[in-house]
Amino acid sequence: MRGPASVIAPFLAASQLAVNVLSPQSLLAAFGVLGVGVAMFAETGLLIGFFLPGDSLLFTAGLLCTGSGQHGVKLSLAPLLVAAAMGALAGAQCGYLLGRKAGGALLARSRSARLREGAQRAEELLERYGHAKAIVLARFVPVVRTVLNPMAGALGVPVRTFTVWQVAGGLVWSLGLTLGGYALGSSIPDVDRYLLPMVAVVVAVSLIPLAAELYRSHRAAKAKEARA
Repeated sequence: MRGPASVIAPFLAASQLAVNVLSPQSLLAAFGVLGVGVAMFAETGLLIGFFLPGDSLLFTAGLLCTGSGQHGVKLSLAPLLVAAAMGALAGAQCGYLLGRKAGGALLARSRSARLREGAQRAEELLERYGHAKAIVLARFVPVVRTVLNPMAGALGVPVRTFTVWQVAGGLVWSLGLTLGGYALGSSIPDVDRYLLPMVAVVVAVSLIPLAAELYRSHRAAKAKEARA
């Protein structure tokens, strides 16, 4: 006859396997470096991954490479950088190819208001700033970085142009945020006590390039109107 411990054990194991996909700490504790690569691929290459916490995941993973946190998770920096970059680059290229084959049908069938709004913003970025600048800027905008890749494919952005600029933007985004977390974790003891406010700051800072570009475009438009 099975004892109480043998009956309860499977339920305890199941609870330990439960993962909150919206929590960087939960994802990293469950899947480690491999989870970072898979999450980057899903967020940038598959429309179903638009909700994943890309910015905060990269930053938190870099921080946990220092071993200064209290969550019992320790990652290795070199494999993490490789996984983050490969996931981000391969995901974007996959999203682009899906867009070329399926056109706008994938986005048109989506019931998510956030996804449709992101698609509209992605198309506006491509039209306003041109292919190169829009592809790089989109990396720093949640949801937009998910939908711009298939939008670029559907709108016929040349594959060479897309590949060059998605690689440039993807490396700056994935490696920059990861190394930023690592640098901060190396310089401040027990830095994970302040993780939530720091993640908010990271997300805000990541939007600076887009905000600066919008400001420059607005000033240029006003100057053009004044000369007219």
